[in-house]
Amino acid sequence: MNFTIRDAKIEDVPSILNLIKELAHFEKEADAVEVTVNDLERDGFGKAPLFKIFVAEIAEEIVGIALFYPRYSTWKGPTIHLEDLIVTERKRGLKIGSALYKKVIEYGYDKGVKRIEWNVLDWNTPALKFYEKSGANVLQEWSTVQMDVESMKSYLAKH
Repeated sequence: MNFTIRDAKIEDVPSILNLIKELAHFEKEADAVEVTVNDLERDGFGKAPLFKIFVAEIAEEIVGIALFYPRYSTWKGPTIHLEDLIVTERKRGLKIGSALYKKVIEYGYDKGVKRIEWNVLDWNTPALKFYEKSGANVLQEWSTVQMDVESMKSYLAKH
C-alpha cells in the first residue's frame, strides 16, 4: 500500500488529535489527553511553533504522525525530542512507522543535532525491539521524572 510522508498542515490537526487519542488509549491512559485542536493549532502552527510534525497519508487520510521538538543538551548541544511516533492500529505492519522514524532521523541529521531522544514504555516490547534493531540505545539506568501542574503548585507553595 502506498503512503506519503510530508510536513503537517494546520488542516491536519483534527486527524492528528485523533491519533494522539488513539495512542493514549493504547497506552492505557485514554482519559489523559487534555490538549485540544486549538492548542495544537496555536502551539504547532502559530508564530513561534513549539513542535514539528510529519504525517503519513494514504489516499488523503492521515494514518500516522511523528511529533518532535528541539531541546538542548548541556553536554552535547542541540538535540531533538521525539514526543510521539504513532501509526493507527489498522495500518500497522505497512512500514509507515519506519518511514516516519527515518524522516525524523533525516531531519535531525540534516539540522546537525547531536542526538535524538524519546521515551518508550517498558512493556511496549515491539517498540523496544524495533528501536534496538535500528541501532538506538535503550538506556536502562535513566528514569523519567515528571512534575504535573498540581505538583508544581504544591512545591512552589512550600518553597
